[in-house]
Amino acid sequence: MQTTNYWKYKTGPLNTIADVKGVTVGHVTLDNGDIQTGVTAIKAHNGNHFQQKVPAAVHIINGFGKSVGLVQVEELGELETPIILTNTLSVGTAFTGLVKYMLKDNPDIGLTTGTVNPIVCECNDGYLNDIRGLHVEEKHIEAALGNCTTDFERGDVGAGRGMSCYELKGGIGSASRQLTLDEQNFTIGVTVLTNFGRLSDFRHQGVCIGEQLATNSEHQDKGSIIIILATDIPLDARQLKRVIKRCSVGIARTGSYIGNGSGEIALGFSTAYHVEHTMEQ
Repeated sequence: MQTTNYWKYKTGPLNTIADVKGVTVGHVTLDNGDIQTGVTAIKAHNGNHFQQKVPAAVHIINGFGKSVGLVQVEELGELETPIILTNTLSVGTAFTGLVKYMLKDNPDIGLTTGTVNPIVCECNDGYLNDIRGLHVEEKHIEAALGNCTTDFERGDVGAGRGMSCYELKGGIGSASRQLTLDEQNFTIGVTVLTNFGRLSDFRHQGVCIGEQLATNSEHQDKGSIIIILATDIPLDARQLKRVIKRCSVGIARTGSYIGNGSGEIALGFSTAYHVEHTMEQ
């Protein structure tokens, strides 16, 4: 198998996860005084995720987190709903909102077929947001799913609104790279929810610029990062897991040492083929 030199990977046209055909992202941002939070939705395709599942894998780099749905992904190697990102204490609301979204288009769920496995991942935005106020509502989940597009905002939007990264403003980031395998062109795209790191550890292109910016901070690296990786390479769940295990290297290259109280979770999926739900019956 011939591949391009990995140091020479080029970005996709958008340089976001949406460079993987079919993948879209949507946000709802709550910005009102002490309310600084939101919801981000990621769709693997524009069809029915329950009826047309995609191969998926999860890798827990450090398990300090409250995500839901990851156990079944680990067991079955499939993604059967869109992915919702939000703040830690809104996971329950996001779960219910995503379930209701799935029930609308799938009248068989829970009756003539099994239940559904919603995927919700989180970071703690309590430093900048009134997290105890539980301001995220089910309607925000549906709205974020309805807002999904290839031309999505990045930065302090959606689930990233109240996040911090290396004691600077965190939020939603995304990038893509193109590569060639066996003379075929493919794309890998990533979207991250960043809420981790100490400023003094921050590295940019190999240079520890954080030392020049930091004061005498006693901040501990106990935040989190959620990494969502998509690709059109036809990988199965085992192969996807091998890919997403490398996400920890990317985190480390920015300076984080993955602290005890920091949650790092990587979830990857391929859009190259679908697993029809009816095939499981």
